[in-house]
Amino acid sequence: MNLSFHGAASCVTGSCHLLDVDGFRILVDCGMFQGPDELFSSNDMPFGFDPESVSVVLLTHAHLDHCGRLPLLVKKGFRGPIIATLPTRYLAEIVLWDAAHLQEEKTRAGEGGERRRSPRTEGSPDRRSGQRHALLYTLPDVIDTMALFARPAEYEMPVNLAPGIDASFHNAGHILGSSSIRVTVTRPGRKTRILFSGDLGPEVPALLSPSDPPLDNDYVVMETTYGDRLHRSFAASKEELLGVLTDTRSRKGNVLIPTFALERAQDLLSVFREWFQEGRLPKDLHVFLDSPMAIDVTQIYGRFPELLSEEARRLTAAGEGQLFLFPGLRMTRSAQESRSIRDIPDSRVVLAGSGMISGGRILHHLSQEIDNPRSSLVFVGFQSEGTLGRRIVDGAKTVTLLGRECDVRIGTHFINGFSAHADQGDLLDWCRPMKAPETVFLVHGERPSLSGFREVLEKEGWTRIHIPVLHEIVEIPEKPSARKRKPAVSQI
Repeated sequence: MNLSFHGAASCVTGSCHLLDVDGFRILVDCGMFQGPDELFSSNDMPFGFDPESVSVVLLTHAHLDHCGRLPLLVKKGFRGPIIATLPTRYLAEIVLWDAAHLQEEKTRAGEGGERRRSPRTEGSPDRRSGQRHALLYTLPDVIDTMALFARPAEYEMPVNLAPGIDASFHNAGHILGSSSIRVTVTRPGRKTRILFSGDLGPEVPALLSPSDPPLDNDYVVMETTYGDRLHRSFAASKEELLGVLTDTRSRKGNVLIPTFALERAQDLLSVFREWFQEGRLPKDLHVFLDSPMAIDVTQIYGRFPELLSEEARRLTAAGEGQLFLFPGLRMTRSAQESRSIRDIPDSRVVLAGSGMISGGRILHHLSQEIDNPRSSLVFVGFQSEGTLGRRIVDGAKTVTLLGRECDVRIGTHFINGFSAHADQGDLLDWCRPMKAPETVFLVHGERPSLSGFREVLEKEGWTRIHIPVLHEIVEIPEKPSARKRKPAVSQI
């Protein structure tokens, strides 16, 4: 039995792990790498395995860096089932349609007026090399992918994958439908349990019920996005954001919040609703959710009240979507509605994607405000290395925005207590009740987070810790006596 790592290995994005059990190949996630030129660079490299050889895909959740290359996998020959929870299936369809549409938009923009080609052959020029790159996939590939989704998994209900191989999905508390997935391989006289954490949410999520992992595992593949740091408390972060809104309004400025469509947008809407209800924000404040994708996701959240926290269930009892509605909120779908936001003379708050300012409508709003010191740009989520958001968070004085060099004069704020990711304390709380596994593999983190969390795990007595690199293969011993040995490591 071999476990190999083809994404999120010594980096944050592109989650993709392959478990080979006697030729039955289980792929856990198939995500997109995110960063500069992410659509046409890292993601069109070989997977590190033959897509046709994959027997089944298990999907932990619907974020792009976990599901974004599924249509490419299908395009390259995968034809097995894709298993996920029902909310993940719904959300993945929204995310993948959006990703395909974005690729086609970037391709058309890169054509620069050249003769348009067939959607399946047109490419986007690399500004640095002058080379053209084929589209990763198109909308028909997404349709083909969604057709492979099998009967939805339910939390804690085993799914038989093959004789002696079962998978169980467990609430990860990250986004709606997110799961940690345990694969159990049963052979005569032995049983091997491998837990893939997926992305984990904070110990007390804003909207969702908390994570609930199985505690007895032989091997654990664990995310470490914030493995070296602690978030501010959710309550303190709310107060900080409210202070930014109030101060910016007093200066007659505008607030821009680059917003991830899944979870972050819904968290913020629920907080705004709370403030309006309590009278802590004026009812004439204009708040825009300028993201068709986030609007669709918000509607999906209303369909699964049983997966929300007790308080969120109480608020949704009045009707679907009530948790997110408040005076002053306007949801803008069309491009024309989005452009009209800039014509409003009063102070406004705009929530728009993408969350790392790597595309989407936030670019156009920021281009109008980036040199306005009265306005505020508020980051409420992780910013990957190489993204525009990360450069601004790191203090860049000038950036290139929509093809022009801009001075960064807008007030910038990073409030990390809204993160849908567990921080170091939450990660420890997630694994501390577990029996120490034979080996824990740390993934989905930048180097400081990986090494930082390794140190705290060692203090907890988890001494068999391995940080894999891209395309590394690890042998998972199945013999009972092999539990005393470290796993053998090899390189593709």
